[in-house]
Amino acid sequence: MEIHGTTVLVTGANRGLGRRLVDALLERGAAKVYAASRVPLPWGDPRVTALALDLTDSDTIAAAARAASDATIVINNAGTAAFAGPLDADPVAVRAEMAVNYDGTFEVVRAFAGVLERNGGGAIVNVLSLLSLASTPPMAGYSASKAAAHSLTQALRPVLREKGTSVHGVYPAGIDTDMLAGVDAPKTPPRQVADGLLDGLAAEQEDIFPDPNAQAMARTWWADPKAFERAFSAA
Repeated sequence: MEIHGTTVLVTGANRGLGRRLVDALLERGAAKVYAASRVPLPWGDPRVTALALDLTDSDTIAAAARAASDATIVINNAGTAAFAGPLDADPVAVRAEMAVNYDGTFEVVRAFAGVLERNGGGAIVNVLSLLSLASTPPMAGYSASKAAAHSLTQALRPVLREKGTSVHGVYPAGIDTDMLAGVDAPKTPPRQVADGLLDGLAAEQEDIFPDPNAQAMARTWWADPKAFERAFSAA
């Protein structure tokens, strides 16, 4: 898919990967970027429109779909993570992870599917995680919510294809953002991940592994899914 000249909505655009995605989209010639976040921030580029969008608030999602009625690409980047094992996790925190990472993403897709169809079709890009494909005990709730979003991505793909919209799943490894601050693990700079995501979208890849660590693990996933699972279960 050609990025130049498109109109893109990015959720979670106020920091981390989302902010770098906005920068990368502008450099690749996007005509307009809607930078959506719970608390909209000012941007210095006239091509950027800040929008209020809270993945736990249906009204803000519906309002964003009305405001960004010219969107042709939606990048579902916003997410949240709690760090706890499957038996000691706070149930409230786990429900919050599911509410944001799965329910919120699902609601954004449903709100924008008709928008993209009316604009002649486009692309929905769901930023998932390698933990969508195998769980790690210290992030049990996050892994489950991202696995649910992975399943949703697969279910949407054939349905939206008929409406002219492609659906892409993005599976990064660790990203050097606030979410993983203090975690001792390999991390890729968020701008490098943003560029890898957009490269995959431009190449029309359905499954995008946007960084070198993710690409290395993807080879294991394709060749030996149980080895992939064991690599994360030992974390």
